[in-house]
Parts: sequence; C-alpha cells; structure tokens
Amino acid sequence: MKAIILSAGQGRRLLPMTAERPKCLLPVDGDQSMLSMQLGALARCGIERASVVVGFGAAAVEAQLAERPVPGLAVETLFNPFFASSDNLVSCWLARSLMHDDFLLLNGDTLFEDAVLERLLEAPPAPIAVTIDRKTAYDDDDMKVGLDANGRLLAIGKDLPAPTVGAESIGLIAFRESGAKIFADELGRVIRAPAALRRWYLSVVNELAQHNAVETVCIQGLWWCEIDSPDDLARARADCEARSRA
Repeated sequence: MKAIILSAGQGRRLLPMTAERPKCLLPVDGDQSMLSMQLGALARCGIERASVVVGFGAAAVEAQLAERPVPGLAVETLFNPFFASSDNLVSCWLARSLMHDDFLLLNGDTLFEDAVLERLLEAPPAPIAVTIDRKTAYDDDDMKVGLDANGRLLAIGKDLPAPTVGAESIGLIAFRESGAKIFADELGRVIRAPAALRRWYLSVVNELAQHNAVETVCIQGLWWCEIDSPDDLARARADCEARSRA
C-alpha cells in the first residue's frame, strides 16, 4: 500500500509563521516537522511509498525531503499549480493517476501516533474506510460524521445537524480494491463543475456514501491532532514533549 499526503496549502491561519514556510514544514516535535512526523509513522507501519502533493513552498518541501530521507520509504512529490486558488479536492484530482491500487489518503496537517495507523491497516478490509474519533462535543471546525447503527458512514461535513453527529473524521482514509477506482472516477466527474475548485475531497466521500458502503475505523483513546491554528500548534508541541517524557 502507498500513501498520498495533501500538503499543498500555505496555512494562512498560522501566519506569520507560514509567510515563507509551508505549514507542513513547521517544527512540532523538536526539529521534526509535520511532514517528517507523518513520513516516519508511515515507514514504521510498513508503508513503502509516499507521494506528497505540494504547492506553496514546494521547493522548500522538496529540499527537506532530499536532506532527510526516511529509511525504507520512497518519497516523490506532485506539484499542484492551483494551490492558491483551490481547495484540497483539486490536489486529490491531480493525484488520481496514483489511485490505481490500494492507498492511504492523509491530510498534511494531521498527526497521529503509530497505533492509529496500525488500527486502520489491521481493520477488516473495506473499499473505503474513514478513520474517526468520538468525543463528547464537536466544534464548528470539526469534520463531523454521521453513522448508522453498524458504524457505517452516512454523511460527512462540517455543517451536519448536531443530533446526527456521531464522530469526527481525523483526515486519514484507506482505499482498497474497488474503493480506489470508485474514488478516482468520482473525482474525475466532480472536477468538471466550476464549484469543484472550492470543494474538499471529503465532500466526494460524502456523495459516495449515499450509494456505496463507506466503513469507519474508530481510534478513540489514541493520540492524534489536527493543526490549523497557533493554539493547535502549541498543543501539539506540548503533547509531543509530554509523550517524549512519558
């Protein structure tokens, strides 16, 4: 299995830290960047290939990848020239040629302990499996998930009605067998609409769930974080420091 990491954005909510450095290169655990931490986790869990979709600060990302190779992991980059005027659905569409067999799809700002990825990889194989977490309350920025009684995904989006929310997506999905082609084909269809430039790829997963079984894998109790704001970054750094002392 390979991994596709969406790291084309600048991370404007983290300005001025991202004025010249893309969000994925901000240090989180000592001098380890978000991207370095993701690649390390992938390699430790047996993933052998990773494709990083880059955009803002692409040269800096490629320089770090060349300077800090990850043993056992072959890494390539794919440039998204539309990073400044589009959302992450376009990055996915640009990577569709890589979706001809099983793959993981990761948001470039999602960090997790190895056990999170291990649980996803060890779950019963499903064409599409969305990694989720459960908590007592969800805020406006959470990518919320609606589930049926068997844990299958019914809907996903930030604006789901509160009574329908059962979990949140952490930004890590596994596509296996027919799921890879189903997703790639749907990307090819929706990209033709003008509104596609401002859509998230998870809106495609939401549409697929209306006609296809989309499974979920819950990682409640395991460590992960999404870094969008300075507060998120500060919490992630504190978590990493605490985990290193434990």
